Amino acid sequence: MSEPSPLSAQNRDRLRNVSAASLSTVLFKRGLRNTVMQGLVPLNPAGPRLVGEAYTLRYIPAREDLDTLDVFRDRTHPQRKGVEECPAGHVMVIDSRGDASAASAGDILVTRLMMRGVAGIVTDGGFRDSPVIAALDFPAYHRRPSAPTNLIHHHAADLNVPIGCAGVAVFPGDIIVGDQEGVVVIPAQIADEVAEEAFEMTIFEDFVEEQVRAGRSTFGLYPPTDPETPVQFADWRRKNGR
Repeated sequence: MSEPSPLSAQNRDRLRNVSAASLSTVLFKRGLRNTVMQGLVPLNPAGPRLVGEAYTLRYIPAREDLDTLDVFRDRTHPQRKGVEECPAGHVMVIDSRGDASAASAGDILVTRLMMRGVAGIVTDGGFRDSPVIAALDFPAYHRRPSAPTNLIHHHAADLNVPIGCAGVAVFPGDIIVGDQEGVVVIPAQIADEVAEEAFEMTIFEDFVEEQVRAGRSTFGLYPPTDPETPVQFADWRRKNGR
């Protein structure tokens, strides 16, 4: 049974409508600089946004006497066990040591996660069967396609422990948010406050973009150093129901 979510239902929905860029800024204001996974891309950029609690899988380098096809007969094998136990609404985050020379998983396991109600999957390695995964209505992020089986280079070592993924620390239960630009990690204990601030920031930036498209200078507008800007923004929110 999974732990209670650190994120309210309202803020979970809000995070589906804020960008990784905005979230990174909100986290930076709190002193958190290393929150965006580097070099990862969504397989289906037109697919749904990624939001959910982290459920982690850690790989170490494979060893020939341990990593044979026979390991998949073992129901305690961490990769296979994780696919069956990752809670609905969570994101499977895989530490593949940044090594995409062998696959972190393939389309059958990713499809199984999708059918179980998992929110998405992220690896700093690669996926095999990537064209099939890209056609799924399911958020999946990786470094690049990778055809060889994971057993060639990866040994599945641990489930639901702190890991590093694409250079970012990920603890079980952290909130993972992904869009077309990248994947952000939000520490669980500040997830609600970060979601609320990023949501408000997004509304303000929508106002700013409208003003800039109308020909207004950014001076005094962004950031809102002109005392008239907050007044104008409040009026815009009332008129637009934001």
